[in-house]
Amino acid sequence: MRVVISEFISLDGVVQAPGGAEEDRDGGFAHGGWSHPFFDAEVVGASFSESVDGAGALLFGRRTWQTMAAAWPERAGDPFADRMNSLPKYVVTGTLGDADLTWNNTERIPGEKFTARVQELREQGGGDLLVMGSPTLVRGLLSEGLVDELRLVIMPVLLGGGKSIFPEDGGLRTLELVSAVTSGAGVQVCTYRPAAKGR
Repeated sequence: MRVVISEFISLDGVVQAPGGAEEDRDGGFAHGGWSHPFFDAEVVGASFSESVDGAGALLFGRRTWQTMAAAWPERAGDPFADRMNSLPKYVVTGTLGDADLTWNNTERIPGEKFTARVQELREQGGGDLLVMGSPTLVRGLLSEGLVDELRLVIMPVLLGGGKSIFPEDGGLRTLELVSAVTSGAGVQVCTYRPAAKGR
């Protein structure tokens, strides 16, 4: 499985709470739902659907998993929701126990074992291991060199601070732009892959 990261992201690199005002107020973040004015079905919606269609499983950090687990099961009957609900899911957590995993098909990955378990999953076939949101987890995956593709839905907005997916460890990581599509609202959907060593 390829590890594919799919993120709604602002021009200044913020991924926090794109979907709603109460999604994540950590640090006093006051701009929840900032992606809504830029959403369109043709470009942004299609990118999201394409990511989920290519997924063989979903990988989340604890907070994002809890947000998704609270939303998707009640939408059963919608084809997209049914796909989200039926996919195998993995949550990296040091606090949730197996009894907390109420969203069907969820397996817990203890935080200290996430690197080894993700590497095991990468060696399996069966579609992409898709990560959405989960900024702390994504930073860890990027730091460990475990990301095969980065799909950024870049919105033309500055948020002035908030959670980021990018490591701040001084490491140099070169990416190759594989594709780019621009919506009428100025959203750029850019797909990157790690560049070959030496480039």
